[in-house]
Amino acid sequence: MELKNILEEFGLSDKETNVYLALLELGPSPARAVSRRAGVNRGTAYDILRKLVDLGLASFYRKGKQHFAAEPPERLVEAVEDKQTKLQRLKVNITEKLPELKTLFVQQGGKPTIRVYEGSKGVKKILEDVLNTLSNNQIKEYYVYSSSTAKDRQTVYQDFPQFNEKRIQKGINVRTISLGEGGGLSGLDKRKSLGGLERKSHATHEIIYGGKIAHIGLDSSGTAFGVIVENTDIFETQKVIFESLWGKIKP
Repeated sequence: MELKNILEEFGLSDKETNVYLALLELGPSPARAVSRRAGVNRGTAYDILRKLVDLGLASFYRKGKQHFAAEPPERLVEAVEDKQTKLQRLKVNITEKLPELKTLFVQQGGKPTIRVYEGSKGVKKILEDVLNTLSNNQIKEYYVYSSSTAKDRQTVYQDFPQFNEKRIQKGINVRTISLGEGGGLSGLDKRKSLGGLERKSHATHEIIYGGKIAHIGLDSSGTAFGVIVENTDIFETQKVIFESLWGKIKP
């Protein structure tokens, strides 16, 4: 991975990365010299340098005028460890507050909640929500309508290839009705096919789970997208339709 990409993964913006690298190259320097090397205006460079000081990646001292100096690069590793510690502490605090947050969440009332996700990373969030929702459900089963081909399924699951493995680990069952070509079985799953349906568009998935309906598809360019509708009445209706159809399809 390129150095700039690593620094951006660390959390620095493009301009912040340029200023940090300029400071490393120049050695102890005033903000004006750093701004020229980094290609940003002096005010922006000064603000970024102060941020780098706060992050522990730079320090400053006075030598006639204020100079900034980069800390040894090893400080980046220490900064990542600091972030990990803070994130772990944040995770604990959020976990403790989850009951309170969930109470606020359900106070939205009976209006359906609709969330839209774009790209394979967005679809991964939907698949994670399926697992997280059903992990906490008494009934660990969901239903799927699928018109996917093997290639389409690979696109949908490309950012979460271990989805079925994790589903099985959590003891979550699934029943799938394939609208046309069917896929294979992975475990804790059953599949029936309507068969003979000619597909005239990109693949679609409808997942019926835990009071929610997720729609996953591919746009005209083949990019994945998805929508989650959260509403108990809609969920129950779709569940009844699925179970009725499932009972009518021969194995």
